Amino acid sequence: MIAIIDYDAGNLKSVEKAFLHIGEEAIITRNQDEILSADKVILPGVGAFGDAMHKLHSYHLVDTIKKVVDNGTPLLGICLGLQLLFESSEESVGVKGLSILEGEIVKIPENNELKIPHIGWNSLEVREGAKLFQGLPQNPYVYFVHSYYLKAKNENEVAATTDYSTVIHASVEKDNIYGCQFHPEKSGDVGLQILRNFAKLA
Repeated sequence: MIAIIDYDAGNLKSVEKAFLHIGEEAIITRNQDEILSADKVILPGVGAFGDAMHKLHSYHLVDTIKKVVDNGTPLLGICLGLQLLFESSEESVGVKGLSILEGEIVKIPENNELKIPHIGWNSLEVREGAKLFQGLPQNPYVYFVHSYYLKAKNENEVAATTDYSTVIHASVEKDNIYGCQFHPEKSGDVGLQILRNFAKLA
């Protein structure tokens, strides 16, 4: 069973629908026992970094998420959910992230030829052996919606990058922790394969 963490941060139903479409059992919940007993956990998210951290604290979910990581349960952060896994964000100065991984979230640099927020399809440069991207071509196209992006401290944790005004760390993998800046649930067949790969993780 896959638990999708509910902290009022959007895109819950589309993530649930995508997992149901590929034949996986998924529930939307903020119940600690349900989250900790799940086989896999999703931290979704759309919105502002500071608001999201406030909600995670108010629903007493910060310690729950850290227990998921400590228990070795596969955890996937999507979009804002990926950003929350890190230490801080320029979007909400002074707000501490979950600090599960090392790195910061910074604003996409201004570029006269590119619109910000970055909304649309971009190809990924995938690191060889990245678990989420098994069975996909080397440069799969996925769907992004964001104004801020990840600069991971440890390059070896970066599973995929994309170029949009700068090099964006688009996906991370470390032990049982996974993250996608893009939306696999909105990325067609490529995204569904990424979710299948996550669901099959040991």
